[in-house]
Amino acid sequence: MAADAVQVAPDVYRVLFENDRVRLLEARLQPGAATALHHHRDYLVYNLADGQASFTDESGETTDVPLVAGETMWFPAVDHSTHNTGGTEVRSLLFELK
Repeated sequence: MAADAVQVAPDVYRVLFENDRVRLLEARLQPGAATALHHHRDYLVYNLADGQASFTDESGETTDVPLVAGETMWFPAVDHSTHNTGGTEVRSLLFELK
């Protein structure tokens, strides 16, 4: 398992709230920026702005994802890297379950 997202990319992920059941992260990734491989627990994403990102898992498989403001997405626990492939800042809230 890769290291925690906040440890790997503290310039991208910021803890807004945490208790024994959930952790809320704010993610902000500038156009063209990328993160190293990192881990997320099962999590829900709420997009604060439109954007475009690609996610590359530990096997090297890449998925391009359009991010729509106001859209909610669910993901099981994952190790991946993230690349902002769009022309705007990616801004999202991530609700990680514990």
